[in-house]
Amino acid sequence: MKYFGLIWHNVWRKKIRTSLTILSVLVAFLLFALLNAVGQAMSTGGATTGAARLVVVDKVTIINFLPRSYQNKIAQVPGVAAVSHQSWFGGFYQDSRNQFPQFPVVPDEYLALYPEFVLPDEQLQAWKRNRTGAIIGRDLAELYELKIGDRIPIQSTIFTNKDGGRTWEFDIEGIFDTTDPKGGTAVLLFHYDYFAESNTFGDGFVGWYTLRLADGADPVEVANAIDEQFANSPNETRTSTEAAFAASFAKQFGNIALIVRMILGAVFFTLLLVAGNTMSQSVRERIAELAVLKTVGFRDGTVLGIVLTESILIMAIGGVLGLGLGWLAAQAIGSAMAMFVPGGIVISADIILLAIAVMIAAGLLSGVFPAVKAMRLSIVDALARG
Repeated sequence: MKYFGLIWHNVWRKKIRTSLTILSVLVAFLLFALLNAVGQAMSTGGATTGAARLVVVDKVTIINFLPRSYQNKIAQVPGVAAVSHQSWFGGFYQDSRNQFPQFPVVPDEYLALYPEFVLPDEQLQAWKRNRTGAIIGRDLAELYELKIGDRIPIQSTIFTNKDGGRTWEFDIEGIFDTTDPKGGTAVLLFHYDYFAESNTFGDGFVGWYTLRLADGADPVEVANAIDEQFANSPNETRTSTEAAFAASFAKQFGNIALIVRMILGAVFFTLLLVAGNTMSQSVRERIAELAVLKTVGFRDGTVLGIVLTESILIMAIGGVLGLGLGWLAAQAIGSAMAMFVPGGIVISADIILLAIAVMIAAGLLSGVFPAVKAMRLSIVDALARG
């Protein structure tokens, strides 16, 4: 650009003020990237076509249990290669802030559904022999510095055991990894039989079913066949992808998309005020200089363009830095949320393009009034004031 040197000099005229403004923009776009990525991941149901695994839940709400007797009926549906069940245990470790998924499962059935989970055979056998045994993912083991042989107490927020308490203790018999680069292992798995025998709710119910499709099976046809089988029963079902299941689970905590929009709206309204104030101060401090520029031949449109470009440049610097930090943060938290969000948290191309558009729009909005003021500046009045 012909006047880029002049624009760059003007942007950094007040280094501390510009740096603080860029920091504000950075934080705004960091939140923009992360919140949009999380909102997109939690709100996207995912097409059933092409899915390798499906999840069967109660048709009304996922917090309703399903009869355990459904498993054999689902297994008999053409196109189903394997099926097992899980239930949300709803516990925490040591402190209520230390929450992660815990599922009572049938070991062989569950691991058959998730071949990406890698567990040494001797650890699997040890887990199967121990009624109160459990296995944990590598992420969880590293997070809480747990190892094989440790006894881990989990405080359930839902299930009371027959001793009258909510503390369930498990022996760690194995630590598993995953071959899925986007998958997470921050989860604890324990025996469903132990859970069913020990909780006060009793046996005969599960949270949901997960099934693996046979080669060549049509996911849509299988899903429809399962739901038709249980139509008009006391526990009707809804069969969907794992991504759709994660989205349904997230909705139990509120309207994620609305929450994201409200937060981002407040953030960017504040950002426009901060950036607009910065540009207004910059123009006020340069009244005499702008008058000189006009005196030596700079046209009104050129002055307008210079001031608007300064505003957009500040937004672009902070925005790009914010998106970069957002991408790094998404990588860091992606594995922790992978058990809730299949596919992880991704800063997609759509989010990046939207962010660029927002940078330009925010730069224009925050700079338009100071730019118009500079364009309309009277040379005589400005020199008199200077």
